[in-house]
Amino acid sequence: MNGSNDGSGQMRRSEQLRDAIEERIATGAYPPGQRLDETELATEFGVSRTPIREALIQLNSAGLVVMRPRRGALVASIEPRRLCEMFELMAELEAMCGRLAARRLSPAEQERLLAAHGACEQARNAGDPDAYFRLNEQFHQSIYGASHNEFLAEQALQLHRRLRPYRRLQLRVRDRLKVSFSEHDAVVRAIVAGEGDRAAELLRSHVVVQGERFADLIASLSQLPSAPTEKTA
Repeated sequence: MNGSNDGSGQMRRSEQLRDAIEERIATGAYPPGQRLDETELATEFGVSRTPIREALIQLNSAGLVVMRPRRGALVASIEPRRLCEMFELMAELEAMCGRLAARRLSPAEQERLLAAHGACEQARNAGDPDAYFRLNEQFHQSIYGASHNEFLAEQALQLHRRLRPYRRLQLRVRDRLKVSFSEHDAVVRAIVAGEGDRAAELLRSHVVVQGERFADLIASLSQLPSAPTEKTA
């Protein structure tokens, strides 16, 4: 058998495991500070430790996991001030993507944006925050792609992934689902109309977390399950 095929299969498996572990971090199933034991994860997912280790290394590169000597991997925690700073940067990156998308949107990209927006509407109508969260990511990524600035899109996506657990929590705040969709609607209208500055301002306001929204987010963090205490010998 071709060894390169085995290698690519192992790579795909580690990426699948990365996505599965990332999803559990995003939902709070693996809360900040929890130790991620390679052996336990390998048993849980029915794989060897090698793809688990590779998945954890990828998550460490994304900032979602912290690898520490003799302590293994821990789910990363972010202090409130740092979290606020990251959302501020995310807001500026999204604003830049929106401004460029309004100038460079192709007909095919407009169709994708409208389709993503329509899917979010269905999730909103169903009152399903988990489905909305997944579709919301596709909505934002369609704007990144429409910016036609590959480096900007990469940076936006990287930070977006880093903030996934906290963006998901935001959608559980009362009425945030409906408000989020109405903000999306205004963004779509601005981009389709070619109103770059307005699209940028709307996206900035949509993403930035300040005042009451930041207080709500911090309050939501306390609802996450507590990380188990580590056993000592």
